[in-house]
Amino acid sequence: MLLAGLTTGHKIGLGVVALVFIAFALTSSFIASRRRPDFPGKNGLSVFILVSFALFAAMISAVVVFGKESEAKGAGQKKAAKTLAVRESEYKIALASSSVPTGRIAFDVSNAGRIPHDLTIQGGAKTALISPGKSATLTTTLKPGTYTLYCSVPGHRKLGMVAKLTVT
Repeated sequence: MLLAGLTTGHKIGLGVVALVFIAFALTSSFIASRRRPDFPGKNGLSVFILVSFALFAAMISAVVVFGKESEAKGAGQKKAAKTLAVRESEYKIALASSSVPTGRIAFDVSNAGRIPHDLTIQGGAKTALISPGKSATLTTTLKPGTYTLYCSVPGHRKLGMVAKLTVT
């Protein structure tokens, strides 16, 4: 789960530190012990332990630094959601704006009608059924393009509960 939230730079940084740590472990286990049967020996033991701890500390530090930076970036993205007011009534969807910028969008959907409605983004997310006089929020990330918003209650879309949203 954590790996999916990391940027490419973070993955590369963790990968490099991990490869150095693994290369040291494999080299000291297989190659050095074949060349010098008494490896690390009396004189080299303290150096071997010191290098092992240094590499271990580097790996832990890399995880802490990269993980902390990712959390801060993720928190900033959630705060940056743009809000778009959507008003639904019988067989009509009214958007406060027909165009929004790319990114996280919070659809603030209010049902001003007399019967339940929902808001569905074609090929994407949807709200639960919204009772008359109630509201719901649907937050999603949108890429550039044109999106069709509609009410998925049977028959409502055909009666005109459809709107187009352009994401730039």
